[in-house]
Amino acid sequence: MNKADIIQIAAQSLGTRQEAKAAVTRIFEGMRKALQEGDKVVVQGFGSFHVVMRKSKPARNPRTGEPVLIPPRRRVKFKMAKGLL
Repeated sequence: MNKADIIQIAAQSLGTRQEAKAAVTRIFEGMRKALQEGDKVVVQGFGSFHVVMRKSKPARNPRTGEPVLIPPRRRVKFKMAKGLL
């Protein structure tokens, strides 16, 4: 399922595809902003999204074989709700 599928489902309840697209876009934008600020996003009965910091780690350049250091990064993790599946 992708964003277009979600918009199509929402359009069945909201009436028009334009209204559904605007609503879905606002929801995703709000979730993105909350995660950027370090907040946890919880959707009851579905799951939660939260940001974790990945440590820097050594790696190798596949082309040259020289060692490189991958910098620390922020990643979003999802934990599904117990009753989701």
